[in-house]
Amino acid sequence: MSAQQLTYEGVLEMIRDISRAVKEQGAEFDRRMKETERQMQETDLRIKRTNEEVGNITGSMGRVIEHMVAGDNIIGKFKNLGYKIGDYSRNKKFGRDLPEELDAKGEIDLFLENGDIAILIEVKTTLQTKDVHKLMRTLERFRRSADYKKDKRRFIGAIAGAVVEDDAMRFAHENGLYTIVQSGEAVEIVPVPEGFKAREW
Repeated sequence: MSAQQLTYEGVLEMIRDISRAVKEQGAEFDRRMKETERQMQETDLRIKRTNEEVGNITGSMGRVIEHMVAGDNIIGKFKNLGYKIGDYSRNKKFGRDLPEELDAKGEIDLFLENGDIAILIEVKTTLQTKDVHKLMRTLERFRRSADYKKDKRRFIGAIAGAVVEDDAMRFAHENGLYTIVQSGEAVEIVPVPEGFKAREW
């Protein structure tokens, strides 16, 4: 039996069949792409909402820690170390009225003071080494601001956190900064290592 020969009409029908199949596959591909895009948009929205919720929780925790640190409890802890703290303020801004080139502007979470010394405290939910670096830069700017205003007081630093990384605590102590941690419903100053000397700015 001889093989069936292709006719012109048969070739055209094959081309039409292939064209239909390509169109159907293209339509299915477009549908899947649109579905994937929709799912990605939903995922992006969920991630955005989650980030906002985490940010709100972190901010609230930070405020809670700040309230715990600020007050008679922490003042008493520093008094036990020999610092005669008479007053404190929160979210203290400094250097706003100074020349820009002085680079002496900033804000500190807690400011404990008496006549001749002040303690600047940075409060974080999770305390990392980068936060210790930030506090030291803040202390340097505060010192420049004080010098410009002929304020001869001495300044020391402390860093507080609900969660404190070991590296951050070690780095703080190595640089003469006190570390404050949450302890139950209060806060505690971490015992300093032997040979510790509070650095003054």
